[in-house]
Amino acid sequence: MTTLDASAFTRTGLAFPAGFRWGTATAAYQIEGAAALHGRTPSIWDTFSHTPGRVLNGDTGDTAADHYHRMAEDVALLRGLGVSDYRFSVAWPRVQPAGRGPADRRGLDFYGRLVDALLEAGIRPVATLYHWDLPQELEDLGGWPVRETAERFAEYAGLVAAELGDRVASWTTFNEPWCSAFLGYASGVHAPGRTEPEAALRAAHHFNLAHGLGTSALRAVLPPSAEVSLTLNLHALRPLTRSDADLDAVRRIDAVGNRIFLDPVFHGRLPEDLVRDTAGVTDWSFVRDGDLAAAAEPIDWLGVNYYSPTVVAAAGAGPGTAPAGPSPWVGAEEHVRFLPAPGPRTAMDWPVDAGGLHELLVRLRDELPGVPLLITENGAAYGDYADPEGEVHDPDRIGYLSGHLASVHRAIEDGADVRGYFVWSLLDNFEWAYGYSKRFGLVHVDFATQRRTPKDSARWYADVIARGGLPA
Repeated sequence: MTTLDASAFTRTGLAFPAGFRWGTATAAYQIEGAAALHGRTPSIWDTFSHTPGRVLNGDTGDTAADHYHRMAEDVALLRGLGVSDYRFSVAWPRVQPAGRGPADRRGLDFYGRLVDALLEAGIRPVATLYHWDLPQELEDLGGWPVRETAERFAEYAGLVAAELGDRVASWTTFNEPWCSAFLGYASGVHAPGRTEPEAALRAAHHFNLAHGLGTSALRAVLPPSAEVSLTLNLHALRPLTRSDADLDAVRRIDAVGNRIFLDPVFHGRLPEDLVRDTAGVTDWSFVRDGDLAAAAEPIDWLGVNYYSPTVVAAAGAGPGTAPAGPSPWVGAEEHVRFLPAPGPRTAMDWPVDAGGLHELLVRLRDELPGVPLLITENGAAYGDYADPEGEVHDPDRIGYLSGHLASVHRAIEDGADVRGYFVWSLLDNFEWAYGYSKRFGLVHVDFATQRRTPKDSARWYADVIARGGLPA
């Protein structure tokens, strides 16, 4: 394993505030492997990835980056980076295999060992309770469109917090519930692969409810000093023109992409325009008295995941496309077309545009005053490979991360209360429906041998952390 040497920087450039949290992030199904070991039962992603045609090349997360067996090596990589924080997720089917009932001691012990190793390395554990891996048994009972799943989540949250709450002081209920609800239940490109628009809206509501119930369950167990948060992949939206029609297209996507979570969680209400836009799909009668108040349980900070902006225009003649196949944009699909943003692209064909992150952070500064923000995911996939000398050179990733960190710094100067930045991701991993074809990691993983090789970007990030900011 290559040592991460932090070379000296001159003390110029962009310095971040004292106490700024530098980290990386991962997700259980993407890295752990050991999918059928020590009592773990299938999640919806196990079922989805084993269904022919769902994942590129037929890849599955059965082995992934084998983090379950190589956890100590991966913590050593984190120590080498010098991160203050590590954001990982707990696999629900590993600690509560049926999605209900008692916890499995073996699953809890694995996360206990991980937390202890992080603390010994001087790294703050940031535990995400749900990163898309619903126990298949709960999906068989209806999944997130069913209210009971929210109740089961709260029980699960309490179980994990009771075990780890003496050592984990920073908790996140959900990662990107928009993806789980709308890619999982509307477009069907993510697990569980359903294409039911009304079910997607039900799922979104039950994620909000589960977040509130889970937050209350965590507060009941954790010490008062513990942090509870939520992570959203908010869409940085831009209209093609300033016409009323294009601005209305932005409004529609903002309603079903952003405010469907922001309004219930921070204001205890549903967006009225979303209810109107989706009236042909549902009457929202599944929202019961008290649900929105429960969803608005106060949190300590909001996690923001950002990769690229979204450009939209009104449907009709002109450039751009409507969503191909079943659309995740329930209530907006017939009214909006999407256009590619200009500029370079990543291996995901996502535009590289750090300005969108600044726009998003300034919006949150204005709309959620008093709510601290953490960038909980930001990163890029490129066609990385090990050269004959065993080195992995990834200058495009360094450029991407540097530009986005500069954008975060500018947002802080503009008054956004941003407390930290976590790179996605520590390791190359199972990239959901793309299988192993896309590499986001600071550390290259040879999936045949599981050899870890820190890329140039890992050494660059270690330098940034060591100096507390960007070089000139």
